[in-house]
Amino acid sequence: MAPALLKRKAVLPSRPLPIAIFLTSFDVGGTERQMVELIRRLDPVEFDVHVGCFHRRGGLTRLVEERAASIAEFPIEGFGHVATIRQLNSFAAWCRHLNCRVVQTSDVYSNVFALPGAALARVPVRIGSRREVVTPDRTAAQLTAQRVAYQAAHAIVANSTAAVDQLKRERVPSRKIHTIRNGVDEKIFTMRPRAIGPLRRIITVANLRIEKGHDTLLDAARRIVREQPDVEFLLVGDGPLRRTLEERVRRDDLTRHVRFLGERTDVASLLHAADVFVLPSRSEACPNGVLEAMATGLPVVAARVGGLPEMIESGLSGVLVPPDHPEALAAVVLDLIRRPSFALKLGRAARVEIENRFSLERMVSAFTTLYRSELSRRTSHAVSYRELAAS
Repeated sequence: MAPALLKRKAVLPSRPLPIAIFLTSFDVGGTERQMVELIRRLDPVEFDVHVGCFHRRGGLTRLVEERAASIAEFPIEGFGHVATIRQLNSFAAWCRHLNCRVVQTSDVYSNVFALPGAALARVPVRIGSRREVVTPDRTAAQLTAQRVAYQAAHAIVANSTAAVDQLKRERVPSRKIHTIRNGVDEKIFTMRPRAIGPLRRIITVANLRIEKGHDTLLDAARRIVREQPDVEFLLVGDGPLRRTLEERVRRDDLTRHVRFLGERTDVASLLHAADVFVLPSRSEACPNGVLEAMATGLPVVAARVGGLPEMIESGLSGVLVPPDHPEALAAVVLDLIRRPSFALKLGRAARVEIENRFSLERMVSAFTTLYRSELSRRTSHAVSYRELAAS
C-alpha cells in the first residue's frame, strides 16, 4: 500500500509573491472601492500587489498609489479594435515580467480583458469576478464575452448568493464559484449615537444610473413631502442620469426638497448627519451604500432585489419593499418618520449585522485564503509555498 501523503503546514513565502489586481479605473464606485481596500489591506509580507488598469484616473488613484508596488495602464477604446490585441499582448508581457502568480479581476471589462491575457501569460492562478447580477447597461455581446472569458479563470468570486445564482444560470461550473461578500470599514463608518427624535433627512448613495431607481425615489418623494413638507432628500453620487433627474425635480416642484450632492469623499459624515437611508434599486448584488449606512446605524429602506434580502432581514435590520413601487417606498418612509423609536431599533440591529458578517477584515481574509488554496492546487504537491515564491 502506498504511504499516505502527509499534509504540509502552510508556510509563508520567503519573499512576497507577486500578484496583480486589474481594475477599469480608479473612479469612485462600489467595485472600485472594494478592490482598492483589498489592494491596501493584503499583507505586504505575503503579497507584492501590482495593479493593472485601462485608465489611471479617478478619485481613488492616490490610495492605490500609496500601496501598489507598481501600476500599469493598458488603455483600450473597445474590444472590437485591433489595438486591443496589442494591449492584451502588452498585459501578458507585463504579467510574465513580474512573474505574477495570481491575477484577480474586478468587473465585466477586466474579466473580458485580463483573464484571457493572464492565460496567455500562463499565470498559475486566474481569478474572475462577479459583483452584479444583470443590469440594463450591459449588452448581450458584453455578457457573452464575459462568459467566454470565465473559461480562462480557475475561480470566480461572487459577492452575494444572487450573483452566484446568476453565474449558475450562465452555466459557470459550481466548482469554480466562491462567495466573498463585500466589507465595510467600521473605523470610518462608525456607529453614530442616535437619540429618538424627528427624522427629516433622507439620503441615498448610488451612481445616477437607471438600475439604481432614483426615478422611483423621486416619485415617492412627491408623496412624502405632501405629508411631511420639511423633509429633505440628499442624493449622493453622479452619473449619466443626473441632468434628467435634475430636470424632473424642477418639473415636479421638488427643488426645495431634493439636493444633488454629486460624487463625495465624505460619505461617512453625510451618513452620520442623515436620518434614513433609501436604495430603491432594480438590480443589486451587495451594494456598498447599504453596508455603509447599516454600519453608521441608519435605518435602511431598500428594494427587495438581488442580494439585498441576504443583507437585510426586513422588519428587523431594515425594511424591504417591492422594486418600482413608489407607493410602498413612501409608505415605509412615512411610517419610520412617525415611529422614530422603531427606526432607531432598526439602525442598531443593522450595525450588529455589519459587525457579525460584513467586516473588511473578513473580506480580505477570505481573499487571502482563496489565493493560498488556489496556489496550492495549481502547483505540484512537491512544491512548497516558500519554493513557489522563488520560482
